[in-house]
Amino acid sequence: MYYKTDTEAFRGRWIDHIYALQDRICLALQSLDGMGEFAADEWEREGGGGGLTKTMAGGSVFEKGGVNSSVVWGQVSDNMRQQLGINGRSWFAAGLSLVIHPLNPYVPTVHANWRYFELYNEEDMLIDRWFGGGSDLTPYYLFEEDARHFHDSLRVAMQPFGQDLYLRYKKECDDYFVNRHRDQERRGIGGVFYDHLRPVNEAGGERWLAFQQAVGHAFLPSYLPIAERRKDTPYGERERAWQEIRRGRYVEFNLIHDRGTLFGLKTNGRTESILMSLPPRARWVYDHRPERDSPEAELLEVCLHPRDWI
Repeated sequence: MYYKTDTEAFRGRWIDHIYALQDRICLALQSLDGMGEFAADEWEREGGGGGLTKTMAGGSVFEKGGVNSSVVWGQVSDNMRQQLGINGRSWFAAGLSLVIHPLNPYVPTVHANWRYFELYNEEDMLIDRWFGGGSDLTPYYLFEEDARHFHDSLRVAMQPFGQDLYLRYKKECDDYFVNRHRDQERRGIGGVFYDHLRPVNEAGGERWLAFQQAVGHAFLPSYLPIAERRKDTPYGERERAWQEIRRGRYVEFNLIHDRGTLFGLKTNGRTESILMSLPPRARWVYDHRPERDSPEAELLEVCLHPRDWI
């Protein structure tokens, strides 16, 4: 299908949005941390495009964080056709992705990304385009009020675009962030996840652009109150060890199952930016099982059996 919309202008509005949102998120996280600052690294991609990676390490609240914008393009390779099911001659992608790993085990890790993709044929005509993304929470200790707050913030952001969207994309998130090699264990308590939101005309493009912007703007109010509430909770070696075990599960998902990581690596993406999602410290304990009726076991239970939080 060919679109008559001015793709360059549309694309430019999306790029402006992700750069502005990147700045806003980094400034807010720095303000909450009080000590750590994001360092900027502008890079170019061999094959087309580049991006801006902003990273924080050693903060008082955030042990490691990355907020990465990218605007990249290239030729569709045979590997992409085989592994990703993409058929066309060339592609364009622009997005913003972030992962924040807090120091205190009572503060959850959070991940989000918002992306836009275009596909072109041999005549350089646009033949497909779509939005994708979402946001999900990975706590180490379960606080139901935090889970409800995070999920409800996303529900409210999506509600003007369809009453059923939150429930649909909440289920997609529960079904996606799964370590299938570990008895269908989720890496956290989910959030929302969606992909291939395809506009069928200009009005559809405007709708999905507004939707994507709304979900992006919901990130800070969904996460900052949780981090603020838990950042000064006392913890010890037990909590830290459990945090690192769960971080190990996070690493497993990202390197084995995550489509975004695989896409970046298969399209000659920038390795440092792609792997910024990995935590600074993790551990693997052979056949580890938390004590029965412990807070750790409570968290694992909701990872094995997703709940409705609203």
